[in-house]
Amino acid sequence: MTTSVSVLGTDLALEAAQMQAKTTRLTSRPGLEVRRRERGGYALTAMDLTDPHRAAELQRPVGKYITMELGPYLHRQRDFFARGAGCIARELAALLPEGEGPTLVVGLGNRSLTADAVGPLALPHILVTRHMLWAMPEEFAGFSSVAALATGVLGETGLESSELIAAATEKLRPRCVIVLDALAAATREKLCAVLQLTDTGLTPGSGVGNHRKEVSRRTLGVPVLALGLPTVIRAEQLVGEETPAEGEPLFVTPRDIDQRVRELSRMMAYGIDLALQPHLTVEDITGLLG
Repeated sequence: MTTSVSVLGTDLALEAAQMQAKTTRLTSRPGLEVRRRERGGYALTAMDLTDPHRAAELQRPVGKYITMELGPYLHRQRDFFARGAGCIARELAALLPEGEGPTLVVGLGNRSLTADAVGPLALPHILVTRHMLWAMPEEFAGFSSVAALATGVLGETGLESSELIAAATEKLRPRCVIVLDALAAATREKLCAVLQLTDTGLTPGSGVGNHRKEVSRRTLGVPVLALGLPTVIRAEQLVGEETPAEGEPLFVTPRDIDQRVRELSRMMAYGIDLALQPHLTVEDITGLLG
């Protein structure tokens, strides 16, 4: 779980900015440009954080942050899945760097813990092509090269996620790394109700007090994009307490967390597939994944 719980108590840059400004209707200010738009019925808020001092106030790296509200999914509107995947694809494609080399997609988290299983559950829906381009270059001409990695958890592997990603990056020399993970929110309204896309990378495990080395361009030497779903909130934030209770922190999830993580992990993966293989449709990807 990515969750970089700070004094602001959230992994979501938009939520942190709203809390800092004490308003949900955020507007642009020096060092922080805010833009709103809609794509396929999904509302988007794009934040461009450019000033280091403003970034320090929000406890976030300088970079781009896009928050996608999942209204059509939550209300089960017609074609919500295809429209949602397409929205993710368009936003992600705008952040993808130019250049040669494969794209490495990484699923972080613990498959055995539902709220932390976003990454592992997404990976089976990633259209992996690197090996097929080697084996059948003519049949897969026109496809982008994609590799995927599930890092597992330190207690099972004895290896930090950042170590595994760094080793794979050194071997593959990808044009970029895309990381999928679970996040923490500070308000119940955001739980499994938004997605966050950023070009700043992330720090695995910090939200549950389990800080690990960051996964970013600074540590890997290649651009790192992160796509996350907030699945947990601290109990004291949910009940409005000012300070955490003594002892181990408690985290709360939605009661239908299993369904939401399963469905939204798949949507996130399809969005990545469509961004990396823009000539395909949702139906094409489903057929190729079998």
